[in-house]
Amino acid sequence: MGLTERNGPKAAWENPAQIIRVLAPENPVMVFDAARLRRVARRFLKGFPGMVTYAVKANPDEAVIRTLIAAGIRGFDVASPYEIDLIGRLSPQAARHYHNPVRSQMDIAHAVGAGVRCWSVDSLTELHKLFDRVPAEGCEISARFKAQLPGAAYDFNSKFGASPEVTAELLRQIAGRGYVPSLTFHPGTQCSDPRAWEAGIRAAAVICREAGVRARRLNLGGGYPSHRTGRAPDLTAIFHAIAGATAAAFGSDPPQLVCEPGRGLCADAFSLITRIKAVRDGGDIFLNDGTYGGLSELPVMGNLTRLDLLTPTGERRMGALRPRTVFGPTCDSIDRLPGELLLPEDVAEGDYLVFHGAGAYSTVTNTRFNGFGQMQHLSVRTVL
Repeated sequence: MGLTERNGPKAAWENPAQIIRVLAPENPVMVFDAARLRRVARRFLKGFPGMVTYAVKANPDEAVIRTLIAAGIRGFDVASPYEIDLIGRLSPQAARHYHNPVRSQMDIAHAVGAGVRCWSVDSLTELHKLFDRVPAEGCEISARFKAQLPGAAYDFNSKFGASPEVTAELLRQIAGRGYVPSLTFHPGTQCSDPRAWEAGIRAAAVICREAGVRARRLNLGGGYPSHRTGRAPDLTAIFHAIAGATAAAFGSDPPQLVCEPGRGLCADAFSLITRIKAVRDGGDIFLNDGTYGGLSELPVMGNLTRLDLLTPTGERRMGALRPRTVFGPTCDSIDRLPGELLLPEDVAEGDYLVFHGAGAYSTVTNTRFNGFGQMQHLSVRTVL
């Protein structure tokens, strides 16, 4: 059940500790801090030197979308007919960028009927599918290229993106058929190195020169990092690097810039409350949630280490830290968090382990495998 179905602003709890003290939840609880989401959105809107859009796939909850709209977000990266219709209903005037570069004929027809005017492609095959169905007047097609970029948790190049040579040909054909020619790339998820965007911007300038086409816009994709571990990422440094690299690569006539953060916008506005089901012989920890639930991406991304261990009365455990193997609740042996988590040595069955920064690719990928996965959604005034 989504946030908008359960909670309005007046229903907000103070923080996760209060929820634990009052409700003693037995199942996982995902808590949402709308004020934090608004702050992050405004940071992007103020700092990024171009248009800020939200990648709906990261967390499509209506409360998230409505909060971003209220904060000033006017564009959304949509990847499916469902997401196209969701944004069309919640924000009819917003721009919808259909940047999933592979679509069926039915997908294209649905998007055209819904009024989508911004597309991306990374192959000649897909480009000609668009030529057959998408009217050229006022419609933008962005050629997506792959680049070897540093600093990401994992990249998208094995699945998406054309070579520079093919991208140049895509750009020439887009412009030649009367569409608005643009470019896009993605630096890879949870990317903390500003050099990734600098390298992509330089590559885009080379492609434009090779194609003999001025790109109207350059979409720098997502990948902007959330606060998963240790110190918060330096978004300001990334924004400054993007502005400087664009000026250096394109001079006095740069393309308009666009970004499409998902994780970087929504992740830090959520915390996941899990409960400890067992401490096996004083060692391994078993939670009521795991890799088939709200922690599904951790085996790929690495652990979230912004943690609080709370007693059933909402007090922090303060014992010395020791490494623990942590398992989820299912009867599947791969339901295990990667590596080990450092947890207070006085951890006990019935305690609550709170994962901060859990708002991206968690609720949307939660399953009900093995009968687990029932997750409550509540609003809080602060997640920390």
